[in-house]
Amino acid sequence: MNKNILEKQFKTFNWIDIEKPSTQQLEEIATKFDLDIFPIKDALEPGHLPKIEKIRNFDFIILRAYTANEYDNISTVEELSNKVAFFYNENQLITIHRLPFPFLKKAFDEDLKYNSVFELLISIFKEIILTYSIPSQWQTNQIDEVEKTIFLKKEYKISLEDLYYQKAETRISRKLLLLTQNVINQVVVPQESSSALQDVKDNLIKLILEYEEATENAVNLMNTFLSVTAQKNNDVVKLLTVFSAFFLPLTFIVGVYGMNFDFMPELRWQYGYLYVILFMVFVSVIIYSWFKRKSII
Repeated sequence: MNKNILEKQFKTFNWIDIEKPSTQQLEEIATKFDLDIFPIKDALEPGHLPKIEKIRNFDFIILRAYTANEYDNISTVEELSNKVAFFYNENQLITIHRLPFPFLKKAFDEDLKYNSVFELLISIFKEIILTYSIPSQWQTNQIDEVEKTIFLKKEYKISLEDLYYQKAETRISRKLLLLTQNVINQVVVPQESSSALQDVKDNLIKLILEYEEATENAVNLMNTFLSVTAQKNNDVVKLLTVFSAFFLPLTFIVGVYGMNFDFMPELRWQYGYLYVILFMVFVSVIIYSWFKRKSII
């Protein structure tokens, strides 16, 4: 047996786990177990979404586990997760994946006695779904931190790009969980395994609700950030408008008396300068009173 192919015999079934298989190895597996080669190839396509289908004597399932790091900027399914493909019947379980998964290694190394292939299958399903649990807390904490930063008037520390990735991560995670839920709901197990499968479904519902809330919060946060930024820009424009309103008439007066015509009678007045200064003060008071009455300042 090759190093990337592990095999374990249980009392009622056999488990073959294949990591990063070659084309030849896949063809050999397909021939040995009379599997259609096209589902085998689906197992290695990077962007394949969760699905379930019946092929000859096996049920075929693809699920995706969360594999991204906390601070990764993610905008696609492939960046956020990696998949595990399952071919199974009552006597045989075949798992195919590109990356090593700790929960698969743990299940393989542990000396647990699974009474049926469905017990092992449900156990792996549960571990895959739980990979979304800690990231849910990451994303909730990040949203809380961004919200705190915005309302503490430190929005200059926030990147719109980071907000976009935050929204994308929660949206993709929720989408994958909904697709996973659709797959799990179609899995048929014996009566003795139905309680364990229901526990997996309950965990799925809990996580979906958490990601729905995180998605809504991320969208609201982005809208809040844009609103705060727009309000800040409006305040700047308002301030510039107020300054313009004050200085425009004063600039006009200064411009008029800056014209060097010979016949300007005001230029010969003894107190002309004082009169103009007082007039400019009067104009400023009028403008200030009008702004105050309109509650602009």
